[in-house]
Amino acid sequence: MLNIPTQAFPAPNSQQRIGPSSQSGRNKVALKPGHSLMDWIRFSKSGKDLTGLRGRLIEVTQEELQKHNTRDDCWTCIRGMVYNVTPYMDYHPGGEEELMKAAGIDGTELFDQVGNMKDEVKHWKNGIGPAVFPPQHLLLIALCSQSLAPPISLAPPPEKDSRPRYDWFQTDVSVHLVIYAKRKIPSTGCTSVDLQAGVLRLEVLLGKMSYMIHLRSVPHHLDIFHTAASVGKIQVSVRKQAKRKWTSLGQPLEFHNTFLRKKDRALFYRNCVLVSKTEVNHNTHVFRLQLPRGTVRHVPVGKHVYLKALIKDTEVVRPYTPVDQTMAAASHHSSQDSDLYLMIKVYPDGVLTQHLNSLQIGDLISVSGPEGTFSLRPLRDVTHLYLLAAGTGFTPMARLIRLALQDIDTIRKTKLLFFNRQEEDVLWHRELDELAANDERFQVEYVLSVPSDGWTGRKGRVDECILKDFLSRPDVSKCYACVCGPTAFTELTIGLLKQQGFSEEELHAFQG
Repeated sequence: MLNIPTQAFPAPNSQQRIGPSSQSGRNKVALKPGHSLMDWIRFSKSGKDLTGLRGRLIEVTQEELQKHNTRDDCWTCIRGMVYNVTPYMDYHPGGEEELMKAAGIDGTELFDQVGNMKDEVKHWKNGIGPAVFPPQHLLLIALCSQSLAPPISLAPPPEKDSRPRYDWFQTDVSVHLVIYAKRKIPSTGCTSVDLQAGVLRLEVLLGKMSYMIHLRSVPHHLDIFHTAASVGKIQVSVRKQAKRKWTSLGQPLEFHNTFLRKKDRALFYRNCVLVSKTEVNHNTHVFRLQLPRGTVRHVPVGKHVYLKALIKDTEVVRPYTPVDQTMAAASHHSSQDSDLYLMIKVYPDGVLTQHLNSLQIGDLISVSGPEGTFSLRPLRDVTHLYLLAAGTGFTPMARLIRLALQDIDTIRKTKLLFFNRQEEDVLWHRELDELAANDERFQVEYVLSVPSDGWTGRKGRVDECILKDFLSRPDVSKCYACVCGPTAFTELTIGLLKQQGFSEEELHAFQG
């Protein structure tokens, strides 16, 4: 990992420091004539090679990056992207001194401390390329290249490179992009493909890691007509508009061909269309969202997405876990049905949920890609699966129940303990009862904290006594428990499960 200096940036006496509260914006240094932002934009579009690499792909060690730390040869790394900032020195509104603070190092933290730099970087064309952080290397890629030239290594590659790689081939009517993952690929939901306005963005989730392809100059209005995964390989097929030979797949963009920890990858949002809203109970609906044309994506079981909206000049973001259309729906959507179903409770004082409830059919909702730490790997060889949910904490359990019953042969029993305030609050009550009646491997129990006089089921809140009655660990069994609900519920339940003998490896808490 690159070292980030501890000194303040900008410097305490720098003109780039934010002024007092009575001032607005950032103080700037006087630039030479002909060095305004518009002059820089014109210069960056002049066709000159601002990377200094003549369009090559190169691999550079951390030590190599550190060599480029002078006024006349200055590289820096910002949020995974390495820039040659040498040509930008005389154009930077904050002055040369501030850029030199990040010379030859990862300047992300320094960059984030400066208010308007985010706007400036949009116009930088001197990107050497996306940087990835396998233990010792930065991957640098020339953004000015007109084709995907073979990499030229300045450092010897490791004896065994476990990073995914990609290749492509074409016919008269189609182009096929192939990702070689070099590891086992999940059976579904690991790939997101976006083809919008000539930009192809493909992300593959591989455990805790994320591999990305990001290219410009893909012809507009192409149709992604096929995605498929096999052992260690993913293929995406795109239909050509005309029968002509492509000379390249496209021009690399930021984070192209990078392999990062998923948590280090910035959220990517798509504008989805609200196509229907179905009532579940008195305060909860299933919102059906349609992905934009050119997007192919399935959310893996146990993962969530973020919804984002600008409400009264404030950006509001909340996580939601997709469900299937009904409990009877298949756990795997077909490639023709990639709509997203979100079960959302509308709170009287909920800023985002009130906004969502006010949307009309056809309105747009900004939705991120899949996030979350849940993995199906611990469920291998599990014989007894216990699910404990409170309120809308049921949502991640819905698809997990279907998956356990349909796709994991080793699981002999799946039990759901569902906590709610009143019976009218129970989500998909009838569907759960029908599933339990039709499949002896599934069992559901309801616990109400404020039951009606006619309620004959369990009463109260989660405690040691209820869990003792619910849990069983038969001999020669392998158990696993998942918990989701309000934070206080989740923390208490996890603690109680540990008291019942569950280890960290046998527990998963959905957060959100």
